[in-house]
Amino acid sequence: MSGNILVRTADRSAVDAAVELAAEEGWNPGLSDAAAFLAADAGGFLAAGAADGVDGTISAVRYGDAYAFLGFFIVKKALRGTGIGRALWEAALRRTGGRLTGLDSVPQLEGYYQRHGFQSAYRSVRYLARSGKSEAVPGIVPLGRVRFAKVEEYDRHHFPAPRTAFLDAWVRTSGSHALAALRDGNLEGYGLVRPCRSGWKVGPLFAETRSTAEALFSSLLSSVPEGEDVFLDVPLANPAAAALAGSRGLAPVFETVRMYRGGVPTTPVSGIYGVTSFELG
Repeated sequence: MSGNILVRTADRSAVDAAVELAAEEGWNPGLSDAAAFLAADAGGFLAAGAADGVDGTISAVRYGDAYAFLGFFIVKKALRGTGIGRALWEAALRRTGGRLTGLDSVPQLEGYYQRHGFQSAYRSVRYLARSGKSEAVPGIVPLGRVRFAKVEEYDRHHFPAPRTAFLDAWVRTSGSHALAALRDGNLEGYGLVRPCRSGWKVGPLFAETRSTAEALFSSLLSSVPEGEDVFLDVPLANPAAAALAGSRGLAPVFETVRMYRGGVPTTPVSGIYGVTSFELG
């Protein structure tokens, strides 16, 4: 039946509808995510349904010619089992082509993606923290004080492909707070916290050492109103990140499996203390 279902490139209104579907699924998207997601790849969101409606959605964002990431794979509950999901999935795989492709799966769908050629790499856990005041940390400054070219270069060490347009939009997301860790003028980490439907999310949180990650995380918690829920998505493949969450007594609330098709990126996970986004990698 999937051949009879129209899948189209999503415009801004359809991407907004996709974000609403994600909210209904309990994924808690950021309040201003859509603009940054579209900046990553203007044709990266696909929608199924009538031109004035969205019955299902998937993102197949291409980061250049070598890497892609799948996300936002949602079909309205009442329409599941009608072939919409298969049509979206097939269209997304056509769009990613032969690129190394990643996704974050809920554990119960891990087998489904394995049957489509994806291999499991590691698990990530979403932890819940509470914002609160902390002492000012030397060397932690607003990210805007750092030349964007330097931020982009640093980001490239922690992500499998350049993502200039996305990063430029992401660090300027409305309502967000972005911080950098500097030592002797060198960038040793950066992080961002953004407002979501419920509370706030930290992502990314990249750092050279656990102590730098701790300093950034504490400063990000201090940058939002006190007592707010703050979520941090931690890749368990980085033991130092897991130890950071454990030492602060953070509560696990959600889990995903990072999976890849076409190989596994050589990008080290050791500097990743918080995933940028389960939707875009």
